[in-house]
Amino acid sequence: MQLNLPQGVTPISHDLYDLHMTIIAICAVIALIVYGVLAFTIFRYRRSKHAVAASFVENRKLEITWTVVPFLILAAMAVPATRVLTDMDDFAAADLTIKITAQQWKWRYEYLDHGLGYFSTLSTPIDQIEGSAVKDRWYLLEVDEPLVVPVGRKVRFLVTSNDVIHSWWVPELGVKRDAIPGFIHEAWARIEKPGTYRGQCAELCGVNHGFMPIVVEAMDEAGFGGWLETRLAEQRKVASDAGDWTMEIALERGADLYTRECAACHRRDGTGLPPTFPSLVTSSVAVGQSVERHIDLVLQGVPGSAMQGFAPQLDDEQLAAIITYERNAWGHDTGDLVTPAQIQARRR
Repeated sequence: MQLNLPQGVTPISHDLYDLHMTIIAICAVIALIVYGVLAFTIFRYRRSKHAVAASFVENRKLEITWTVVPFLILAAMAVPATRVLTDMDDFAAADLTIKITAQQWKWRYEYLDHGLGYFSTLSTPIDQIEGSAVKDRWYLLEVDEPLVVPVGRKVRFLVTSNDVIHSWWVPELGVKRDAIPGFIHEAWARIEKPGTYRGQCAELCGVNHGFMPIVVEAMDEAGFGGWLETRLAEQRKVASDAGDWTMEIALERGADLYTRECAACHRRDGTGLPPTFPSLVTSSVAVGQSVERHIDLVLQGVPGSAMQGFAPQLDDEQLAAIITYERNAWGHDTGDLVTPAQIQARRR
């Protein structure tokens, strides 16, 4: 009924669930005793029975009892709680280290042991968000690139942020860590069975806070190895293709990247959501001003507005594709082909 904690799929999540149920049971017994005595007292010594109040002022034995007993209960509760907290902070002997960087409003995952990195962005169709299509089961809980991890291996997470405070939370993994700019918080998980596990940003981080879902896909060792090999090959291919940059390649990649990175604010047809997110159709940025000005705005953002800078989020090839698409989509047809070299030059 979704009224309790999930039992989860990691040792920590199991320990958290067991600790939670133990404490709940203790609290339930205490409540039963306290409210039982209270109910008995109210009933037994009610006014209609002509009860007479006791004349004593204090009872030393009773005071000692109701001081010592709660102390012993708290001490008993502290033992399992301390063990769980200690296990949660045991980050040693990790088989895989993944850096998680939060950014309004997406997550970046970097496999530090393998040199692989990518962004994970909300993939719920705009039609569903705008209410013109029926919302499916995973409304606002689906992403284009899930975090993929192997089953049975200890995965260490390094969580930080590039802008404001976020929180990486996946209940079934028993992991919730705040992502704070300038700090790195650690967590770990050893997933016991393959599957897809979902979470969300658990810290109010801005207007699109609800658009930061988390999807973790746990694979067996063979599946994870194949996925990793494929992603590394794709990464090498993208790097090699940048040397043969054409309008066709730029527009194809730009259309996909624009949908993933920009459409939530500026919409798929470029009309935006004025006044917060202005229209790009016939915008002076996209067709009136110089390419360099367009590049600078995308790289640095617009101070004091909702437009964030994408310099730390996307690489030169991705930014070149998006800007080329924006300058040639929606009837703009400027013919401007922005290259990764131009992006790199403006970064400097």
